[in-house]
Amino acid sequence: MSDRARAARPQLVGYSARLLRDGLAVGSAGNISIRCGDIVAITPSGIGCSDMRPGDICMLTLDGTQITDDSAETPSSETPMHLAIYAATDAAAVVHTHSPEVVALSAARPELPAIHYAITWLGGPVRVAPYARFGSAALAAAAVEALQGRSAVILRNHGAVTYGRDLAQAYDRAVLLEWLARTYRLALCYGEPALLSAAELDEVTAETRRRRYGERRGGSS
Repeated sequence: MSDRARAARPQLVGYSARLLRDGLAVGSAGNISIRCGDIVAITPSGIGCSDMRPGDICMLTLDGTQITDDSAETPSSETPMHLAIYAATDAAAVVHTHSPEVVALSAARPELPAIHYAITWLGGPVRVAPYARFGSAALAAAAVEALQGRSAVILRNHGAVTYGRDLAQAYDRAVLLEWLARTYRLALCYGEPALLSAAELDEVTAETRRRRYGERRGGSS
């Protein structure tokens, strides 16, 4: 087991606790994983986010085989979805939430539209994947399909998934997705919202790249 994989354990525990504090999950709902080369560290099934300890984190190979000498717990029921996303994207971390604004939107809309330009940080309007039972291969396939060209997907009557180049980015995207869903709901209270066009979103994306938003460019002193 690499040092990088072992270091993932306290990170996953810390961010799992944040899921509760930030209102993105309740109880043992939601799950998080980090890819460390050929190993995936993932939160366990059935342990509340506030009760989780580093030793509970499960280690898997990319084909889903558990490294059983490292944790006696059962990996998250959504392991198939996490592994499918790693296989289909360049994700280094995956966050699955049950955040209320997103769940509510998933039951009523086919996508989260461009209510604010920050949606470009998720790749554009976020699709709602068709309903499939939790933990199923069908859910994993639906999530991967809806993620094409995006770093976030909403799962109908279920929750959401985001991914990123590291756990911090994946988690920030989950927080942003919930904020966008809430903003859209509030806008609907005033009537039919004005939405940004594809051309306007493309302009934002181009300017973001030009300004290199999200990149630290300062050197050490």
